[in-house]
Amino acid sequence: MLTNDYVPGAPSWLDLGSRDVEGAAAFYRALFGWEFRSAGPDAGGYGMFQLDGQTVAGLGPITEEGGSPAWTLYFETADADATTKDVEQAGGSVRFAPLDIGDQGRIAGYTDPSGAQFAVYQPGTLKGLDRTGVGALCWTELYTTDAEQAKRFYGSLFGWDTADMPLAADAGVYTVVSRAGGGQAGSHGGIMQLAPEQLPDGVCYWQPYVGVADADGVVTTAASHGATVLMPTTQVGGIGRVALLRDPEGAFFAVLQPDPQMA
Repeated sequence: MLTNDYVPGAPSWLDLGSRDVEGAAAFYRALFGWEFRSAGPDAGGYGMFQLDGQTVAGLGPITEEGGSPAWTLYFETADADATTKDVEQAGGSVRFAPLDIGDQGRIAGYTDPSGAQFAVYQPGTLKGLDRTGVGALCWTELYTTDAEQAKRFYGSLFGWDTADMPLAADAGVYTVVSRAGGGQAGSHGGIMQLAPEQLPDGVCYWQPYVGVADADGVVTTAASHGATVLMPTTQVGGIGRVALLRDPEGAFFAVLQPDPQMA
């Protein structure tokens, strides 16, 4: 599972772009107990979600013209400028060019060839999220209309190892992705091919999973606070209980209550 022992290619940051930062902070506080802490008057409304004093995600107003509320996953890179060139050469596009966040790090944002958005983080004084696992980011998944293309694209950027696993009842193949040379212990996400009609709004996207102790309780709380349940809590053998949701503003996320042997 995902850890905060960050290396290039691993997920290292997560943030939410919102039209209503105050409302989003209240929703995720009710859901996960996350407290929002402003990054200061010069941060443009951006701040950190924290749990027990540890940063688990970022939150800020949408800054891109025409942007919609969404969670963005950032993968670590040693050189954001070089990765930007690699993205363009591999058939992706640049949403925003590399920029410095003070001395904390350098970021850039992209869209992959299928239309899924993601970003990279080149660490400076800030290593990445303080916490992963239960109460924080614990897994990532790409829902795409072309899994083979996705494996080639992200493999060219990050050197990920991949392992295909057949799903039950002829439901296709699930690809587990891991840091280069990390094996199963270094896995941090999956790639799943879906038909356009199976994708909400027909859009490919990266989905963050938040680890929870009680998935059923979280889903009930989410629905009572205005979220949409896209997939009710489901037991996945050997993994745990999962549910797919959309927050009150429309941002996709998921929760995972890991089986004891996975926690």
